[in-house]
Amino acid sequence: MIIDVHTHINNYHEDRVVSLKDCLDRLTETMDSNQVNYALVLTSYKVNENRPSTQKVVEAIANRNNLGVVAGISYLNYNHRDLREISEYLEAGLIKGLKFYPGYEPFYPNDTRMKVIYDMAVEYDVPVMFHSGDTYAPTGRVKYSHPIHLDDLAVDFPELKIVICHVGNPWIKDCMEVTYKNKNVHADFSGLVLGDFSEKFERFMKNELEQMITYAGNPKYLLYGTDWPISSMKSYLNFMKNLDLPEDKKELILWKNAAELFKIDVSKL
Repeated sequence: MIIDVHTHINNYHEDRVVSLKDCLDRLTETMDSNQVNYALVLTSYKVNENRPSTQKVVEAIANRNNLGVVAGISYLNYNHRDLREISEYLEAGLIKGLKFYPGYEPFYPNDTRMKVIYDMAVEYDVPVMFHSGDTYAPTGRVKYSHPIHLDDLAVDFPELKIVICHVGNPWIKDCMEVTYKNKNVHADFSGLVLGDFSEKFERFMKNELEQMITYAGNPKYLLYGTDWPISSMKSYLNFMKNLDLPEDKKELILWKNAAELFKIDVSKL
């Protein structure tokens, strides 16, 4: 069983607009060829012809039982209509979590403007995911996306289930401490590369993740994610295969942790 908790269907090459259906077809075809059983699609913090809204993605995956949606929320632009829509999707079980993009937007995770959304996540018992670490775009401001800022949030909202995306890369040791210290914090290791791992970088990141697991203990907090299509599913699975971990720990990372955290019914896959 493999669950990828971090995929996108945005058009990153915005000169080549592809339909939402074509993007989803490509995602499911890539999943099939790599024997990935389920994936979460994360929508963006902005909506345009290249970045479909949560509403459109929810509607588009209605008959795709191997996909779930995590709703992207804009710190700068959310309004009462967005909150109502998100609460209705949560009530109906149509979304599996919420995603925020500090670094791409200029805010720290413990900003009081976000409290109403965090309270909603606690009420419906869904995880909140945060972009963390380096930004894909050079216009990002990485002072906002340092994983250490999520410690404040974890302490202030002990019932909030938090996911640090990209293990805070390059601040993996800081992410390591935040996950070790706070039992309500998880991390995915998506988006570590553009495309495929090179042999040298794979050795480096393998050592980093193995150190994290040694420090933080049993990897109940660690989630498998790729950031597809930015990163290659095939290369990621090879990276996962080469981690120096017993098979039961790999199973936790590959699907068991995600199934529990995001309430994914694997019996239906």
